[in-house]
Parts: sequence; structure tokens; C-alpha cells
Amino acid sequence: MPVRATKRGVSRTPLRRDCDVLICGASFAGLAVARQLSGSGAEVLLIDRYEIGERQTSACGIPTQWLFKLSLQSSLRQTFDELLVHTPAASVRWSLPWTFSTFDYRELCALMWEQATLPESSFETAKVDRITRARDPAASHTVHTDRGEIRAPLVVDALGWRRVLARSSEIQPPNAPLSRGLEVHPRSSGDQMELWIDPRYVRAGYGWSFPARDEMRVGVGSFWPAHHVKEPTVRLARDLDLRSERYQGNWIPHELRPAVEGGVFFVGDSAGHCLPLTAEGIRTAFYFGIACGRELRGVLEGTLRPEEALRRYGAFSDAHHWKYRWLLRSQRIIGALNTTPLVGALSKAMGRRSIAHWAFQHYLAIAPPSFVDREKPPRAGVRTAPAVRLDPL
Repeated sequence: MPVRATKRGVSRTPLRRDCDVLICGASFAGLAVARQLSGSGAEVLLIDRYEIGERQTSACGIPTQWLFKLSLQSSLRQTFDELLVHTPAASVRWSLPWTFSTFDYRELCALMWEQATLPESSFETAKVDRITRARDPAASHTVHTDRGEIRAPLVVDALGWRRVLARSSEIQPPNAPLSRGLEVHPRSSGDQMELWIDPRYVRAGYGWSFPARDEMRVGVGSFWPAHHVKEPTVRLARDLDLRSERYQGNWIPHELRPAVEGGVFFVGDSAGHCLPLTAEGIRTAFYFGIACGRELRGVLEGTLRPEEALRRYGAFSDAHHWKYRWLLRSQRIIGALNTTPLVGALSKAMGRRSIAHWAFQHYLAIAPPSFVDREKPPRAGVRTAPAVRLDPL
């Protein structure tokens, strides 16, 4: 893991430099982009307000195949092939056609950075404030941080839902397309991955319990940002005879936003890549991060102009709009039905293996693990062929 070279706050040493690619944000999306640029020969700078792996804001679960495709399986903590779903009417087991795993956030981030790190790559802690855009597409943008200015012709915003480098003003809860979630991490163990679709905990949303070997990740998420989630999270933990300790939470985008704006690439939560309904955002951060990194490589290798890479990546993200709209409609329907007996009936229908497998196979196809295989990550020091066309599936 990187070691902080400077103190926090005003005691930080100045940071003023140029680089080929500046990636703002060092969680799942930013690390996926950096990993894809390994071996490009470019000077890549990754910056974040926190150290890599320092600040977990997710329950850290993902379809297991993604961990193996990215060689991150050593961070795996526990694997599940079914989901136990509780409604006021009944509890039903949903069979999964693929397994889902929890993982250790710090360890996974360290593994991704190890895969990305080369002599040309570096990491710095800095808080991003704003950007001054270059007028010439081939010139460098200037990103202003609390430690100084960084200049780069290629800039990626992977800073999360605030979308810091956008031209428009920041989206602000509760009047924004955001869900909210909070969870606790008591020291315990379990063998069931569970969901609660139950208005006794949240009117429009769900509760969850994800075991991760030596801890439980228990929380509540609401589709309505004005609804508070701390009290129901504490109550759910208490109902499970677990302590409410080691809190973490975050706002969760549930609408797709432009993936390019003003010459900047947006990836992960800053582009609204988190899936509506399920709030799953890790594999989509990997998925779109890989897509973004492939286009950036094309620029670095001279096969694409920056404006072409922006256009292609933007079109790739936009091609997923219909999938996100479908999930958002489902989110609104479930939110409206959560206080009715129909939710129990839908849950029982999903208890049929054929229906559950059909639904979850289509769900996985939104960001399939096979996407990793379409272009193998390059070996260090090896120049690759020109980027291929990126398909939505």
C-alpha cells in the first residue's frame, strides 16, 4: 500500500506537475482505468483525497467471476449461490445461476494498484477542487487541488457522485437522483446472504446482511434520498442480535449521466454507472473503467485523437441507457409496491429456479465478466494493437 508522503491539511507539501493521464479518484473506477493503462509507457498520475484502500463506502460484494477475471480472487472473503429474501408475507430463497462474493476492500484496492503500478505511474493524496479546461483538444487541462495545480491532456473524473469536474453545478441531496445507504460491520459470521424487502425497515428500498468471513455487513438503503436510514439500520442489526458498530455509508446515483463533458472522461459514480434497483456499482465501475482505459490507450498509442476517444467512450456509455432506464422503472415499481402484498408474490415467483436464473443471467449481462477477455490487459513494456470497437455487451 502507498504510504502517505505528506501530512494532512495545510501541512501538505506542494504538488505541481505535468503528466500524460490524470486520474482523479482512487477507488474501483479510477483503479480500473489505471490498471488498463499498465504498460502503455505513459506517465499516469492517480490522485485521491485518501490513501488507496483507506475509505470503504460499499458492502463490497460482486459476481465472483469478476474477481477471477481481474485476478483479484485473493481478496475474496465469502461466496454465495443463493439469496434469502424476506418480505412481510414470507421468506424465499432465490437460486443464483452464478455465485456472488464479498471481498476485502483494502486488499482488493492494493491488488489493483499493484497491477497498475509501473515506474511511469504514481499516486498522490490531494483533494480535487476544480478544473480549468484547455481550449485546444490537444492541450493540457489544469486540475486545481489543495496541494497545487496538475496539468494533463487526458483527465478522468472517478471522484464519485459529486461529479466534481463537471461544468454543471454539483448535484445535491435530497433533491437529486440519488439513493442513500448506511451499514454497520459488527464482528460476527454467517452463511446466508440476505435481503429484506419490508416496509418495517424502509418504505422504498431494502435491507441486507452480507457475511464476509469474520464480519457481517448489515445495512439499509432507500430509493428516496429524503428518508433517513440510520434508525432502521440499527434496528435491523439489533433484530439480528448484532452490534451497531463501524458505520459506513454513502449517496448512490441511480440515473446514468453523461460519461464525457468538456473534454473530461467520467467513470463510475461520477457518470451514474451504479445500477438502479440493486445499487450495485462495483462491477460497473470495473466495466466502464476498462472501457475508458481502452480508449485512453488508443490516444497514448497514437491510434485515436483525444476527441475521438471521448466520442467513442461517450457513445459506449450512452448505449447502456435503455438498460438503466429499465432498471430505474423496476426500482420505482418495487418502491411503490413495497407496502403491498404484491411484493411477496413477486418474491415467491423469483423463488422458482427457472425464473430466477433467467432474470439474473440478464442482469449479469448488463456488465458481463466476459468483457475483460475482449482485450487482455497488456504486459508491461509491450505496445498493443489499435483499440477495437467497444460493444455494449
